[in-house]
Amino acid sequence: MQTGRIGSLASWNNINIKMNNNDNNSLLIQQAAFSTGAVWQHGSMPRPAPGTGIKVNFVRPDGETVTVEANEGESLLDLARATDMDVEGACEASLACSTCHLILDEASFDKLEEPTDEENDMLDLAFGLTDTSRLGCQVLMTKDLEGLTAKIPSATRNMYVDGAKPKHH
Repeated sequence: MQTGRIGSLASWNNINIKMNNNDNNSLLIQQAAFSTGAVWQHGSMPRPAPGTGIKVNFVRPDGETVTVEANEGESLLDLARATDMDVEGACEASLACSTCHLILDEASFDKLEEPTDEENDMLDLAFGLTDTSRLGCQVLMTKDLEGLTAKIPSATRNMYVDGAKPKHH
Protein backbone atom coordinates (compact mmCIF):
# COMPACT_ATOMS: atom_id res chain seq x y z
CA MET A 1 0.00 0.00 0.00
CA GLN A 2 1.29 3.47 -0.87
CA THR A 3 0.27 6.57 1.00
CA GLY A 4 0.53 10.19 -0.10
CA ARG A 5 -0.42 13.42 1.68
CA ILE A 6 -2.61 16.11 0.23
CA GLY A 7 -2.42 19.30 2.30
CA SER A 8 -2.65 18.60 5.98
CA LEU A 9 -6.15 17.18 6.11
CA ALA A 10 -6.33 14.28 3.68
CA SER A 11 -4.23 11.30 2.78
CA TRP A 12 -4.76 8.96 -0.14
CA ASN A 13 -4.16 5.26 0.17
CA ASN A 14 -3.42 3.40 -3.07
CA ILE A 15 -4.32 -0.26 -2.82
CA ASN A 16 -3.35 -2.67 -5.60
CA ILE A 17 -5.50 -5.80 -5.83
CA LYS A 18 -4.43 -8.71 -8.09
CA MET A 19 -7.29 -10.08 -10.14
CA ASN A 20 -6.00 -13.67 -10.00
CA ASN A 21 -2.68 -15.43 -9.43
CA ASN A 22 -1.98 -16.10 -13.14
CA ASP A 23 -2.59 -12.58 -14.35
CA ASN A 24 -0.38 -9.51 -14.04
CA ASN A 25 -3.40 -7.24 -14.20
CA SER A 26 -4.34 -5.46 -11.03
CA LEU A 27 -7.00 -3.03 -9.95
CA LEU A 28 -5.96 0.26 -8.35
CA ILE A 29 -8.33 1.61 -5.73
CA GLN A 30 -7.86 5.04 -4.23
CA GLN A 31 -9.29 5.69 -0.83
CA ALA A 32 -9.28 9.09 0.87
CA ALA A 33 -8.90 9.26 4.63
CA PHE A 34 -9.71 12.65 6.10
CA SER A 35 -8.78 13.63 9.62
CA THR A 36 -8.21 16.69 11.73
CA GLY A 37 -5.96 17.39 14.66
CA ALA A 38 -7.32 17.25 18.19
CA VAL A 39 -7.45 21.03 18.46
CA TRP A 40 -10.01 21.20 15.64
CA GLN A 41 -12.25 18.41 16.88
CA HIS A 42 -15.35 19.13 18.94
CA GLY A 43 -14.39 19.88 22.51
CA SER A 44 -11.01 20.92 23.72
CA MET A 45 -7.53 19.45 23.45
CA PRO A 46 -6.43 17.55 26.58
CA ARG A 47 -4.21 19.71 28.77
CA PRO A 48 -0.55 18.66 29.03
CA ALA A 49 0.59 17.01 32.24
CA PRO A 50 2.10 19.60 34.62
CA GLY A 51 5.68 20.39 33.64
CA THR A 52 5.41 18.85 30.15
CA GLY A 53 3.77 21.67 28.17
CA ILE A 54 5.09 24.84 26.58
CA LYS A 55 4.94 27.63 29.18
CA VAL A 56 2.94 30.72 28.18
CA ASN A 57 2.44 33.82 30.30
CA PHE A 58 -0.86 35.65 29.84
CA VAL A 59 -0.97 39.18 31.24
CA ARG A 60 -4.55 40.11 32.07
CA PRO A 61 -5.79 43.69 31.54
CA ASP A 62 -5.46 44.32 35.31
CA GLY A 63 -1.74 43.43 35.13
CA GLU A 64 -1.97 39.97 36.75
CA THR A 65 0.31 37.43 35.05
CA VAL A 66 -0.97 33.86 34.78
CA THR A 67 1.38 31.11 33.57
CA VAL A 68 -0.23 28.16 31.76
CA GLU A 69 1.04 25.26 29.65
CA ALA A 70 0.24 24.74 25.97
CA ASN A 71 0.35 21.73 23.69
CA GLU A 72 2.55 21.91 20.61
CA GLY A 73 0.39 23.03 17.67
CA GLU A 74 -2.28 24.60 19.89
CA SER A 75 -3.30 28.16 19.01
CA LEU A 76 -3.06 30.93 21.59
CA LEU A 77 -6.82 31.43 21.22
CA ASP A 78 -7.58 27.78 22.02
CA LEU A 79 -5.12 27.89 24.93
CA ALA A 80 -6.71 31.08 26.29
CA ARG A 81 -10.18 29.54 26.13
CA ALA A 82 -9.05 26.26 27.71
CA THR A 83 -7.45 28.10 30.63
CA ASP A 84 -10.28 30.61 31.21
CA MET A 85 -8.45 33.69 29.97
CA ASP A 86 -10.75 36.50 28.82
CA VAL A 87 -10.02 36.26 25.07
CA GLU A 88 -13.10 36.27 22.89
CA GLY A 89 -12.48 34.89 19.37
CA ALA A 90 -15.94 35.83 18.05
CA CYS A 91 -15.37 34.53 14.50
CA GLU A 92 -14.17 31.06 15.62
CA ALA A 93 -10.71 31.53 14.06
CA SER A 94 -12.00 32.29 10.56
CA LEU A 95 -10.01 35.55 10.24
CA ALA A 96 -13.18 37.63 10.21
CA CYS A 97 -12.62 39.70 13.38
CA SER A 98 -9.90 40.97 15.71
CA THR A 99 -11.38 39.88 19.05
CA CYS A 100 -8.53 37.43 19.79
CA HIS A 101 -5.95 40.23 19.44
CA LEU A 102 -2.97 39.72 21.76
CA ILE A 103 0.19 41.75 22.30
CA LEU A 104 3.25 39.49 22.31
CA ASP A 105 6.67 40.04 23.83
CA GLU A 106 9.16 41.18 21.19
CA ALA A 107 11.43 38.11 21.38
CA SER A 108 8.52 35.71 20.78
CA PHE A 109 7.01 37.95 18.08
CA ASP A 110 10.32 37.88 16.19
CA LYS A 111 10.30 34.04 16.13
CA LEU A 112 6.98 33.91 14.27
CA GLU A 113 6.36 33.95 10.53
CA GLU A 114 5.10 37.25 9.18
CA PRO A 115 1.31 37.68 9.49
CA THR A 116 -0.67 37.02 6.32
CA ASP A 117 -2.40 39.88 4.50
CA GLU A 118 -5.73 38.59 5.86
CA GLU A 119 -4.43 38.68 9.44
CA ASN A 120 -3.01 42.18 8.93
CA ASP A 121 -6.38 43.35 7.57
CA MET A 122 -8.08 42.16 10.77
CA LEU A 123 -5.32 43.54 13.01
CA ASP A 124 -5.99 46.97 11.50
CA LEU A 125 -9.38 46.79 13.28
CA ALA A 126 -7.92 45.76 16.66
CA PHE A 127 -8.18 47.95 19.74
CA GLY A 128 -4.76 49.03 21.03
CA LEU A 129 -2.74 47.75 18.06
CA THR A 130 1.05 47.60 18.65
CA ASP A 131 4.11 46.56 16.64
CA THR A 132 3.97 43.11 18.28
CA SER A 133 0.22 42.52 17.92
CA ARG A 134 -1.01 39.19 16.55
CA LEU A 135 -4.34 37.38 16.40
CA GLY A 136 -4.34 34.53 18.92
CA CYS A 137 -6.07 32.22 16.45
CA GLN A 138 -3.10 32.51 14.07
CA VAL A 139 -0.26 31.82 16.54
CA LEU A 140 0.41 28.10 16.86
CA MET A 141 2.61 27.05 19.75
CA THR A 142 5.99 25.44 19.15
CA LYS A 143 8.79 24.59 21.56
CA ASP A 144 10.64 27.70 20.23
CA LEU A 145 7.96 29.83 21.86
CA GLU A 146 8.62 28.51 25.40
CA GLY A 147 8.07 31.41 27.81
CA LEU A 148 6.01 33.53 25.37
CA THR A 149 4.20 36.42 27.04
CA ALA A 150 0.84 37.50 25.62
CA LYS A 151 -0.82 40.63 26.97
CA ILE A 152 -4.60 40.65 26.73
CA PRO A 153 -5.79 44.13 25.66
CA SER A 154 -8.21 45.94 27.94
CA ALA A 155 -10.90 46.02 25.21
CA THR A 156 -11.86 44.50 21.86
CA ARG A 157 -13.79 45.75 18.87
CA ASN A 158 -16.53 43.22 18.25
CA MET A 159 -18.88 44.22 15.46
CA TYR A 160 -21.24 41.43 16.58
CA VAL A 161 -21.77 42.20 20.29
CA ASP A 162 -19.54 44.54 22.28
CA GLY A 163 -18.93 43.28 25.79
CA ALA A 164 -19.61 39.60 24.98
CA LYS A 165 -17.68 37.11 27.05
CA PRO A 166 -16.17 33.93 25.58
CA LYS A 167 -18.07 30.70 26.10
CA HIS A 168 -16.64 27.20 26.18
CA HIS A 169 -17.86 25.03 23.32
